[in-house]
Amino acid sequence: MTPKQQERIQNKIKRIKAALAAEKRKWGGVYNDGAGRRYIPPQLYIELNDFTGALRYFNWFNKNFPDDCCYPDFLFEWALVFFKTGRLKEAEKKAFETFCSNTYVFDIFFGRQVTKINKFEGSNLETQEYAEYKFYYSSNQENLADFSEWLERFISTEKFINISNKFIDIKKRLETEEDIKTRRYLVNLESQLVNEL
Repeated sequence: MTPKQQERIQNKIKRIKAALAAEKRKWGGVYNDGAGRRYIPPQLYIELNDFTGALRYFNWFNKNFPDDCCYPDFLFEWALVFFKTGRLKEAEKKAFETFCSNTYVFDIFFGRQVTKINKFEGSNLETQEYAEYKFYYSSNQENLADFSEWLERFISTEKFINISNKFIDIKKRLETEEDIKTRRYLVNLESQLVNEL
């Protein structure tokens, strides 16, 4: 990447941050980011190989949008940044959250044949089509080689396989379960899965 390209990306990040700050001022200290600008900077930081800058951005994001469930690609970027900054336990948790938000993302990242067996599709963010259309990253990208190796090892562990199978089982049960108490129990069980990592 040329210095001019780097400068353009850095300027884009600055413009996005300025637009978000203006929005907060306009709405009296509250963000109303209907355009989704808050999701763009991590990809730009990753293009610059500025993982420390991306980590600072994620810290800001977490502070200002604590209840945001995020898009699958955004969660993937978060896992990548945690890995690149040496926060492996956090990277594992974000990788699992990525899987939960779209079970196809890792298959697409590794260029694998995607099979719909044992795959749950509960919303448009969890579909294969969303992952294929929206997902920007590939294990073939040179700057992601170390992350690709780590992720491959992590998702092949017995721990990840067991917890991901539990997640899929819960989602399948929720598709047909009508009893409110049972549904509540399953949703609570699902929310606690990340703690098993």
